[in-house]
Amino acid sequence: VQLQASGGGLVQAGDSLGLSCAASGRTFSIYRAGWFCQAPGKEREFVATIVWNGGSTMYADSVKGRFTISRDKTSVYMRMNSLKPEDTAVYYCAASPSSISWQHWGQGTQVTVSS
Repeated sequence: VQLQASGGGLVQAGDSLGLSCAASGRTFSIYRAGWFCQAPGKEREFVATIVWNGGSTMYADSVKGRFTISRDKTSVYMRMNSLKPEDTAVYYCAASPSSISWQHWGQGTQVTVSS
């Protein structure tokens, strides 16, 4: 599975942004998918995840109520509302057949939120 993330950009605090991650490979439809972010000088951290059929989602506490992850058979999306400067990071999509580790990563898309 290869993943291609897009949709990042420069926005102001309070704005919204939508990220997309297109997947190649038929097996993506049965993989769990997720989004992670990495801010400058920090380690990559979990943002949100969704199971293969979209029936269950999980979010980091910092984004609950503001971000929404969704998917279809070929892509995973994340709607980001009420953005804050602390959301500034490179956002990566990921997919995996495993519930233990993440096997496939996209290249990252930059999100910058100005105050």
